[in-house]
Amino acid sequence: MARHRRRSGHPEIAEIGYHYRGYFSKEWDRFKGLHWGVLAHSTHLRGAGTWDEQHGERLRVTVTLATGIPEEVVRGANLNHLAPSKVDIEAFTADPDNLVVPRAGEVLFRLG
Repeated sequence: MARHRRRSGHPEIAEIGYHYRGYFSKEWDRFKGLHWGVLAHSTHLRGAGTWDEQHGERLRVTVTLATGIPEEVVRGANLNHLAPSKVDIEAFTADPDNLVVPRAGEVLFRLG
C-alpha cells in the first residue's frame, strides 16, 4: 500500500516561513505578489514581534516542532526543530518559561 503525505493548504510557507505580521509589511515589495491568505496563515502561528533594519525580525514566541520532518525543512520555515526522541515532557513542564499543551494540535488557544 502506498503511503501518502498530507500536503499543506499553503505550500508557499515552505518558501517564506512563519513570521509576525510586521515582517511582511516592512518587506512588502518582496511579498506583495503572494495571496493574502498565505500571509495571514504565516502570521497566525508566530503572533506578535518587532522588526527593524538593524536587528531584523524579533519574535515574541519560539515555536519548536518535535517531528520526523527533516530538520532543514523545519528550520527553513523559520521554526525550531527537536528530534522526538529528545522530548522530555516532565522537564519541559517543570520549566516555568515553557507552555506545555497536551494534544495541542487539537485545540487552539489565545493567550491574552
